[in-house]
Amino acid sequence: MTNLLFIHGAFGGAWEFDEFIETLTKQGHRAQAIDLPGHGHNTAPIPEVTMAAYVDRVIEAALAIEGPIVLVGHSLAGAIISQVAERIPDKIERLVYVAATLPKNGESVLGLMQSDEGGQLLPNIVFSEDGSFATVGEEHVKDLLLHDVREPERVAKFTPNFAIEQATEPFMAPVKLTDAAFGSVPKTYIRASLDKVMTLSLQDRMISSWEVEQIYTLKSGHFPMMSIPDRFVEVISEIAAGAPALV
Repeated sequence: MTNLLFIHGAFGGAWEFDEFIETLTKQGHRAQAIDLPGHGHNTAPIPEVTMAAYVDRVIEAALAIEGPIVLVGHSLAGAIISQVAERIPDKIERLVYVAATLPKNGESVLGLMQSDEGGQLLPNIVFSEDGSFATVGEEHVKDLLLHDVREPERVAKFTPNFAIEQATEPFMAPVKLTDAAFGSVPKTYIRASLDKVMTLSLQDRMISSWEVEQIYTLKSGHFPMMSIPDRFVEVISEIAAGAPALV
């Protein structure tokens, strides 16, 4: 049995992982997903939606779980789970990055995305007049986030969930990571080979920044949990069971 805690990324929510929780529970794991501040059922206002608030919320959830946990972060949440591990490394059995940011000390999510010449999301999001939040249009959700989801009914189901105001502060906050704490926690990276948000080139560059013991590659866009859900849960189950990765 493994404790699995899933953390969503920008414009997302715990809903991203809903269909997997029951499957993983039936396999004998304890699995849960949470809404970060300002997402889903967590209605924190934009000024309170910061990287520090994200990290604090995940630490709160992690410490409420008995025993060590496997912490799974998607997209922006890679930077979040990294900083959680920096603060409570002994609580984390393994970090799992799903097409996620894996920054060096001092880097920010925004800086990583700006360095990705092939990344298509950043140029297509709309910022508020004061720059405090951003939104993404429905057409870009379909073309950039869910482009490889083949079933129209699934696209129709998921697309409206992305229509939120995403605070920008978490993108700009530099991370503070050390070899002694964060560097000591085992890491797995799940590459998304068709990703239009963070290209494979950026994913590989981030992977090279730290020791990553396991690497999986999925033929998917930025949301493998939505486009290839059966394979995604299969990989998570293998990681949870401690099976060796197929690179």
